[in-house]
Amino acid sequence: MKLLCSPISPFSSKVRMAARYLELEVTEIRVDTNAGPAILVDNNPLGKIPTLLTDDGVSIFDSRSIMHYFDRMKGKQLYPTKDGKRTEAELLEALCDGTCDCLLSIVYERRFRTEEMIFQPWIDRQWTKAKRTLDHVSAEIPKIGKKLHAGHFALAAMLGYLQLRFEGQWEEDHSDLIGWLRSFEKKFPDFQDLKPQG
Repeated sequence: MKLLCSPISPFSSKVRMAARYLELEVTEIRVDTNAGPAILVDNNPLGKIPTLLTDDGVSIFDSRSIMHYFDRMKGKQLYPTKDGKRTEAELLEALCDGTCDCLLSIVYERRFRTEEMIFQPWIDRQWTKAKRTLDHVSAEIPKIGKKLHAGHFALAAMLGYLQLRFEGQWEEDHSDLIGWLRSFEKKFPDFQDLKPQG
């Protein structure tokens, strides 16, 4: 399988971590979405990453679709089997993915607009959503049991992206999440290699 991805993308990071955790053989191909390379747009009309190219010629896009594909490949190892626990994992993944959308919106607003065109109220609105997520997750820290699940990888990718792009803006009020990340890394030592990095 081939994974079209970027080392900076938190969505790529989540999928890369899951693949490593499940011991899947995946060749990573780094792509620049701004350049719109043929290998990406020919396989994903949205031109987004990550995009997975399977051995049987199927293109799978959107990180959650890829995670569910991995889960089916490996016999239900990425999401809990009990309905209640599975829902918790899926909700955590959705929350963290949605927050990463907000964080990316902030980065893009600052990067692609001239200084006089940057709309600060938009940035503030997205950052408020991110802070609400951090407060929400801090109120009930996800437990790390014998097995990691998709929600854990999504949270680790989100926190890794916050460390990369928003250093010094959230850690003081959320030291408990820094502690959670240390516990996650003990369970998954490859985090340092696979977390979002520029």
